[in-house]
Formats: sequence, structure tokens, C-alpha cells
Amino acid sequence: MKILVTGSAGFVGGYLVRELLSQGYSVIGIDNYSKYGPVVRDYDEHYSYSFVQGDCKDTVLMKDLALECDQIIAGAAMIGGITYFHEHAYDLLAENERIMASTFDAAIHSYTKGRTKKITVVSSSMVFESCDLYPTPEESVLKSPPPKSTYGFQKLATEFFAKGALEQYGLPYTIVRPFNCIGTGEGRALSDKEILSGNVKLAMSHVLPDLAQKAIKGQRPLRILGDGNQIRHYTHGKDLARGIRLAMESPNALNNDFNLSTSRSTSVLELAKLVWSEVNSNLPFSFESDPGYEYDVQKRVPSTRKAKELLGFDTEISLEDGVKEVVSWVKEQIILGKM
Repeated sequence: MKILVTGSAGFVGGYLVRELLSQGYSVIGIDNYSKYGPVVRDYDEHYSYSFVQGDCKDTVLMKDLALECDQIIAGAAMIGGITYFHEHAYDLLAENERIMASTFDAAIHSYTKGRTKKITVVSSSMVFESCDLYPTPEESVLKSPPPKSTYGFQKLATEFFAKGALEQYGLPYTIVRPFNCIGTGEGRALSDKEILSGNVKLAMSHVLPDLAQKAIKGQRPLRILGDGNQIRHYTHGKDLARGIRLAMESPNALNNDFNLSTSRSTSVLELAKLVWSEVNSNLPFSFESDPGYEYDVQKRVPSTRKAKELLGFDTEISLEDGVKEVVSWVKEQIILGKM
């Protein structure tokens, strides 16, 4: 099959394209390079990959690309770290709605022409932002209060795009919700602004590379956002990409939704200690707290049962191995002057 991947130059998109190519799929990637600028991937010259630099809001372009593809994985979106949610509250809603509407217009058009068979929508764990049931099963998305952030609210809307397209046009879908992706390649976005955290300036993009930067640059004690008791499920991009592929392929995923995540709960403080041990194994750990943010969800714990039972999906890469990999990558980026 040939797969159209939107947002193919993004963090998760890079892992996903690599996974699809490794499994024998042909892939068309589209990205406008709005987040990181032009990026170079190790698969750029792969014989089964073609890249289109373009905007997913260009519906004419998207319709042309969709007519070449058997399935679409809708991953394109404005996305960033915790500061990004607060600085781009309107754009995260308006721009992402335009991206999603154009993508679905193209998918529906291709489906009615007999070409595209299904769309897989990359949603987010942030749809559970207001949930208080843990571990959180997929059906809680319809039982919990709506998300508080515009980003979480819009991601919930992407799920209703899928349901509406099925109801009105018959377009099959699968919804996947990645939880806290970690891995290499999560560099500084073009829109990131440096913020002083103790004696280190950084873009406050995502927690693991931020902690690694501070530890490597000699910050002692290590500064963390809030009290460090925030609970997350840090899942490696390779595992998430495999989970998205399985959801795309499986008959059990048809018109269904899945949490994709490790089952391991980890506090920010526990993550900070792992990073510290990797960077400064000979020094005692200590930390201080920076003020938190409004949309820094305190607890995000998914149920992973459904993906295991219906997709056969489970994570393979440990958090310790992920931390080791990211710390090594951040060190390289600092040497290159990119962080």
C-alpha cells in the first residue's frame, strides 16, 4: 500500500515514516517545515519515499496527494511544549482546525472516488486533560469534562471529524492517542523563545530534553517545573510509530480508538533523577522548583489494555534506555551549538 503521512517532518512523523518504510510500505510525506525548518532524515533518498513540501491547508494539493494513496495518517498539527500551549492558544485551535478540515476534505474526496480506504487520526493524551479516572480507558473521552486547553479541545475535535466523516460519507477511521513521546530529534522549534530556568536558558519545549540540557550544562540543584509530582507515561517514538502502524493495519482498529502508551507511570521527579544519574552519576541529586503552568496536567495515566488485546501492542523500549539515548543526543546538539 501507499500511505500519505501528514506532518512527516515532525517529531513523531519522523519515527512513523521510518517504521512504515521498514515494513515495506510506500510513503508520501507532506510537511511545510513550519516547526523546525528544513530537516534531513536518513530515509530521504529511500526508493519508496517521496516528500512534498507543502501546506496541509492547501486542499487542492491534499486532494491530489490523497488520490495517490490507499490510506492517510493525519499527524500534521501545530504542537509544542508547555509554554507553547499558553503562547499560541488561538492558533492551536484555529490553524489545527483548518489543517484537519482540509485533510478530511481530501480523504473524503479520495474515498468517494474509490481510492483511499481509511484515515488514521493522530489525536493526543490531552483529550483526557480533565479526566479523574485512572488508569483512563478510551471510553472516558466521552464521559469526562472537556479539556481546558485549546490544544486539548482541538484534539478532541479531530476525533469528531473522524466520527462525522464516517457518519455522513462512510469514510472508515482509526483514532490513536500517543502518550508523552520521547526520543531523539526533538530539537528547538522555530517559534520557541528562550526562558531562564535557574542559570540555564532553554526553550522549555519538552521535559526530557530540557532536563538533559540543564544537567549537562551544570545546573545544580536541578530545577524542575512545579513540585515534580506530575505523573506521565514516557513512551519512545519507535514504540509509538509501531503502535500507529498496527492501528492502521488491524481489522480490529476499524472505526475504533486506542491509547498508545507504556503502562509505566513515572513522576517528573523520578525522570529528573534518571537524567541526573545518567549525566552526573558521581554527584548527589538535588532539585528546586520553578513555578508551574496552568495547563501542566498533574496526572495522565492511560489504560493500555485495549491496545494490547485488540492490536497486540506493547512497548519494548525501557525508559532507562530512552533517557540514555536522549542524553547522548542532547550532548551532541550542545556541542553543535543547536541547544
